[in-house]
This record gives sequence, structure tokens and C-alpha cells, in this order.
Amino acid sequence: MVFPFDERLYKEVLESIYKDKQQAICCLERVGAMPGQGVTSMFSFGENFGFIRGLLEAYEIPYQLIRPQTWKKEFSLNSDKNTSVSVCRKLFPNVSLLPTVRSRKDNDNLAEAILMACYAKRKF
Repeated sequence: MVFPFDERLYKEVLESIYKDKQQAICCLERVGAMPGQGVTSMFSFGENFGFIRGLLEAYEIPYQLIRPQTWKKEFSLNSDKNTSVSVCRKLFPNVSLLPTVRSRKDNDNLAEAILMACYAKRKF
């Protein structure tokens, strides 16, 4: 399952998995600060990452931290986000990569999240 980041939604989904004793594993991208990124955006990113890890720990859902180079190699991807969208479309032609119904452009972050989930399913 891939969801846009929303604290309430993530909590609901993970709580449901925990309560129903469903088997699940999460694949989190192990990333660090990138050159040129502002302090505020990095702090926010770190908070969100910590929030997700905290929920996974609290609901006893196993997870793996995967470096971007590792999962991207599985799909022969590079740093070009358009390539991620293209590969995702080929593997999952019926999945919408539009973040909202009003959107006109595919979301590369959603494409990469789906590809990471595919990687996790293949490897774990």
C-alpha cells in the first residue's frame, strides 16, 4: 500500500494492520541531508521520518531501511525522476500516479514509493 504522507492516515492504517494481526513489512528509504537543502526543510523531513519509524515501532511492524542506490538498482534507475515515473507506469499501467483528482502531472514521489514497495515485496 502506498499513501501520501498524512499523520492521521498513517496512524489509522498501521493501527488497523496491528489490530487485525496482518503480516506486513515496511520499506523506508535511508536518506540523509542533500546539498542545498534548507535547514527548515531538513528538520521537517527528519521529523516526518521519525514519526513514521515511531509508529512502526509502536505497532510492531517490521521495517527495513534501504538506501536509494539499492532499491533503484533493482529497476535500473538513476537520479532522473522522470525515469521512475516511466518505469512505474510500465510495471503498473493501471495505477494512477496523480496525487489528486485535479492533478494533471504524474507524481514522481508516488512513483518511487510504489517502486520501493515493489522492491520490498521482491526482497523481503
